[in-house]
Amino acid sequence: MNNLQDEVIAFLSRPSSYGNANLPVERIETHGSVIFLQGDRAYKLKRAVAFAELDFRSLQSREKACQAELQLNRRTAPTLYLSLLSITRQTDGQLALNGCGQVVDWLVVMRRFPQDRLFDRMAVEGRLTEPMMEQLGAEIARFHAKAQITPSFGRLSDLYEEIEKNHREMSRYHLILDAATIAAIAHASRTLLQSLTDCLEERRRAGRVRRCHGDMRLANICLLDDQPTLFDGIEFSERIACIDVLYDLAFVLMDLQHHGLHRLSARLLSSYINHSGVEEDCKPLALFLSLRAATRCFSLAGAALRHADPCKRYEKRAEALQLMHQALSDLQGENPILNHLAMTGAASYT
Repeated sequence: MNNLQDEVIAFLSRPSSYGNANLPVERIETHGSVIFLQGDRAYKLKRAVAFAELDFRSLQSREKACQAELQLNRRTAPTLYLSLLSITRQTDGQLALNGCGQVVDWLVVMRRFPQDRLFDRMAVEGRLTEPMMEQLGAEIARFHAKAQITPSFGRLSDLYEEIEKNHREMSRYHLILDAATIAAIAHASRTLLQSLTDCLEERRRAGRVRRCHGDMRLANICLLDDQPTLFDGIEFSERIACIDVLYDLAFVLMDLQHHGLHRLSARLLSSYINHSGVEEDCKPLALFLSLRAATRCFSLAGAALRHADPCKRYEKRAEALQLMHQALSDLQGENPILNHLAMTGAASYT
């Protein structure tokens, strides 16, 4: 974070900056953005930071990312993503929203929705239902059918890179995660990927690699106007977002299973297959589920070490351990969703 953004954040934290000093401002912070909530709007600011997959340090890069976020997320949430808004420096030196002075930063303006409509919260509270999964499966299938085909991505080398990244990142957290289990996950992943070479290449050539959502976790799905709605897709990395459609779907399937919602996960997959309009070969799904679990595992392990609250540290540590074992179980053919569909004949496994 730089001094200018500190000033911008202070400005956006004041109710008077939005023209209505009577409505409080709430703030949500992530590693890549700060979201300001006031009234019926949410204002998303890109942090001036750089990580492995993104670099928002320049004003130009943040403007480009905001434009891409608006465009890409309108594919799934056109009534949620409203516009872009500039933050300007006026002649008196003060900051203003969409003023006439020099632009110092950019915001994505979104329609605000109640936080209890987020699917991760609904999962914890037991409020997700099978009809919702039926709707969600149909929506994801519609989205994937219309998404841009990107055959230059989703190659075997990209998936091998994901396996090695997961192994490398999980190994950093040896105080939490078991080294032998991490090694077993990496070895089994490489072996399974090698056996899927022909299948995955055929899927890529057939147009199953597309510009997807890229981060389809329960936390990035909400109930908007009584419809399951995908939002906050990846805009900053084509490598992350241009993937096999089943790899995209695997994130939410894995997340449901992580919450113990195996029946809902199976219903979602069945709905997706039934609405996809193509014969879907789910043979790579075990690998994709394991990769998603491993990625989420090291993310939560890192959060466990960073958290100041001992209770939160314990909670994140427990989740990371559960996901580590889930990643290995997927590779060993012990995933309930695959067993369920194999028995019902809703998809073909060869």
